[in-house]
Amino acid sequence: MQHRNPYRVIISGGGTGGHIYPAVAIANEIKARFPDADILFVGAKGRMEMQKVPAAGYKIEGLWISGIQRKLTIDNLAFPLKVIMSFWNARKIIKSFKPDIAIGVGGYASWPLLQAANALGIPTLIQEQNSYAGIANKALSKKVKAICVAYDRMERFFPGDKIIYTGNPVRKNIVDFKFYGLGAHEFFGLKRGVPTIFVMGGSLGARTINISIERHLEELKNAGVQVLWQTGKSYYEELKKYNSDTIKVTDFIADMNKAYAMADVIVSRAGALSISELSIVGKPCILVPSPNVAEDHQTKNAKALSEKSAAWMVKDMDAPQELVQKALELLKDKASQELLIKNIKGFAKPNATEKIVDTVVEIMNELKK
Repeated sequence: MQHRNPYRVIISGGGTGGHIYPAVAIANEIKARFPDADILFVGAKGRMEMQKVPAAGYKIEGLWISGIQRKLTIDNLAFPLKVIMSFWNARKIIKSFKPDIAIGVGGYASWPLLQAANALGIPTLIQEQNSYAGIANKALSKKVKAICVAYDRMERFFPGDKIIYTGNPVRKNIVDFKFYGLGAHEFFGLKRGVPTIFVMGGSLGARTINISIERHLEELKNAGVQVLWQTGKSYYEELKKYNSDTIKVTDFIADMNKAYAMADVIVSRAGALSISELSIVGKPCILVPSPNVAEDHQTKNAKALSEKSAAWMVKDMDAPQELVQKALELLKDKASQELLIKNIKGFAKPNATEKIVDTVVEIMNELKK
């Protein structure tokens, strides 16, 4: 039963592309079903979402919040103040916007926003992307209505009756990457029929992966392969000098579908979103988990795949020595490629966004009754 007044939804979180893109995918799915729905994003001031969300066509409000640093800094001393201020600002935003539901996708802004929503009696939902839940989501889980997860065995962290196994939301053009990937080689200035490695370091770049490629450029050139190398914004200036006919250096790729379509082997960090996309794309992958993330999420994500022969894993500390050699080895080894392709596709959840929005709508309709 459709109620008369339009749905009002707050989506909060961000910090990296891995949190922003799923949030936008959820918003797009809500808009596709209910064009008059009112959607507001809440992010962290000074973070990537403050640009990316408006670029996707949505309004965003910023909270003054950041993570806790491992070492003693001025930021850390301000942390308790930031949490209190963010909580009160989140309350203000909620009171003036009057949402039917608040959705948290992870990232700094999720915590104060969902805390405030719970305090004001607004139903909340968490979308937990990783195979290992962080402190904030574990604490929030006691009050939320539902927790949408992408990995099994999440009862270790959350109340079992609230868990809904949906997978992670992935942008539409990635789900249909083959259709969108036509003309991909030409688009990047590479040749068809030449074995191609796609190296991606995420929206912010991955230092170790960049070092690993830089040290072995000669080897790559001599191997008769071509490389699409996405360095991340922070490393591009120093690495763009390596751009050549066979090594294409770029800071950021908007058309990921084309990059995926063209790749024979993909080298990537092991963030939850990357893994969800790679599973749908179904290409042979080498994962290099970042050691600098909370609770070592990425190693746990990568192991979930490598233990089932769905990807190869190279430790961050071993990458400068081994990564390029492994990538070249995998390019030659057709049997391993086929095994990885078959197994990684088993992790694919192309309908994740629809399932999450089904849950969101169900919760809102309960409330309207």
